[in-house]
Amino acid sequence: MFTGIVTDVGEVAAVEGSQDTLKRLRIHSSYDPATIVLGASIACGGPCLTVVAFGPREGGSWFDVDTAAETLERTTVGEWQAGTRVNLERSLKIGDELGGHIVTGHVDGLATIVAKEAITAGDDPWGPTARFTLKVPPALAPFIAEKGSVCLDGTSLTVNTVNDDMFSVLIIPHTLAVTTWGDRQVGDKLNLEVDLMARYAARLADARRAG
Repeated sequence: MFTGIVTDVGEVAAVEGSQDTLKRLRIHSSYDPATIVLGASIACGGPCLTVVAFGPREGGSWFDVDTAAETLERTTVGEWQAGTRVNLERSLKIGDELGGHIVTGHVDGLATIVAKEAITAGDDPWGPTARFTLKVPPALAPFIAEKGSVCLDGTSLTVNTVNDDMFSVLIIPHTLAVTTWGDRQVGDKLNLEVDLMARYAARLADARRAG
């Protein structure tokens, strides 16, 4: 379980394996290797992945994760190459602050950036804010609600506006600086996880209609 609060931006160092069945990725991070264990869950760009090997390196650590066919098909992981930067978050511990919203690391589909607008406020010392408009698959659109929560590439965000299968989010200067959002451009695809409560509410509604 995660919160969508990014704690590091890692970089893919190596990719091995098949595009369709199984890939092993090595990711460089600034995490202390002493705090990583085999089998640990780390959200990498949104998907929850399992650490299968790890070790120290200058400036932090490296860890390996395996991605199977379902992840490769449903997420952007299949497109990652050496040099790809990914948002990282360690799994939530009992007693940790829930700074974002409840995130499972189970990606529902891909959202595509269709517009990006830089917003400046005079001589703002913190830098520009950016508004992104994204398009989602029609099947996922009902789960997106104004002022609700979404997780995009592992980042917990509040939905600003909704218009059919498109919605917008506002990214503050701090988030642009400490995540991969500063790199995002029109046409990019992002890993989308809809709000867990919306998913269960829809399932309960379906069950009642069927009954």
